Amino acid sequence: MKPFLILETGRPIESLRRHGGFGHWIRVAAGLHARQVRHVHVLDGEALPGHHDWAGVLVTGSGAMVTERLDWSERSADWLRVGAEAGLPMLGICYGHQLIAHALGGRVDYNPRGREMGTVEVRLRPDAAHDPLFAGLPAAIPAQATHLQTVLSPPPGATVLAESDRDGCQAFRWGEAAWGLQFHPEFSTGMMRGYIRGRAEALAQEGSCHRRLLAQVRPAPHSRRVLRRFVQVAQRRLHGQGDRKKA
Repeated sequence: MKPFLILETGRPIESLRRHGGFGHWIRVAAGLHARQVRHVHVLDGEALPGHHDWAGVLVTGSGAMVTERLDWSERSADWLRVGAEAGLPMLGICYGHQLIAHALGGRVDYNPRGREMGTVEVRLRPDAAHDPLFAGLPAAIPAQATHLQTVLSPPPGATVLAESDRDGCQAFRWGEAAWGLQFHPEFSTGMMRGYIRGRAEALAQEGSCHRRLLAQVRPAPHSRRVLRRFVQVAQRRLHGQGDRKKA
């Protein structure tokens, strides 16, 4: 079985690093064993591998901004575009979502509606009913979110699958196997509360009460289900390709 590749594009805020890095959080939430994944820390300059040795790719969140056009980020975007065009299953989370959108010709910038933080209601669009990651889920699901930038225009040909009050593109699919999620399916309630506390000063400056956001945090099991479905879809595609090769 080919492993999954996790592109590490950032690190958690300092108060939460005792729980591991973003890649570890995603691996655990996705139900993957350590032997089933490989990590490439692109933000530290690690070289990107070939595209053909992976069951799928997961791209983490980051404290960086896609609009900064950092060298490691642009190189990763180029790599992701080639992989997506070749049909490599990929799922981007938060920064990863924005990076995949940017790589495929979408537009990313600061959200004109401001920061989105806390447990938010993500509403599924009609096309989500036929999507492998979202089919059968409730029309609205809770999800953990923390971001300033967003996908203002999805990539040409992409299907927007979900939205929230502050974000018109909470999820999209491009082609048959590339997805982006603005929300964090890997976040537990404790992680979400840690981020709210860590951003308390910024929230106050923006006119938001972090205590109110803390009180509203609740579990988001359906969003984690989306992450696990991606793993299942990627593995099924891999088995299907193997069956076709044998035939």
